[in-house]
Amino acid sequence: MAEKKKMHVRKGDTVVVITGKDAGKKGKIIDVDATHGRVFVDKVNLVSRHTKPTQAAPQGGIIKKEAAMDSSNVMIFCDKCGKGVRIRKQIDSNGNKSRVCAVCGANLDK
Repeated sequence: MAEKKKMHVRKGDTVVVITGKDAGKKGKIIDVDATHGRVFVDKVNLVSRHTKPTQAAPQGGIIKKEAAMDSSNVMIFCDKCGKGVRIRKQIDSNGNKSRVCAVCGANLDK
């Protein structure tokens, strides 16, 4: 069994793509594959899939869907800074950990 890789992003985070054909695009993470260190970003890295007709999709045909990309190709988007940023871990007085922007210090956990 493969071990889980440590990820700097989570499902639901807003990220910006920093490399590849979709560099500069912003989207929300819809799925995370921690064993391979890959993420699926909404409406980014779209590929065409040729599908056979099924009961669920009787038409079949060519559909566009998101493909996985390496988590190192995305950065968390900070609303306060307006760009992709690195993160830091911060522990509050109660001992709770949270992720904060390394540039402005804004809390990135919802």
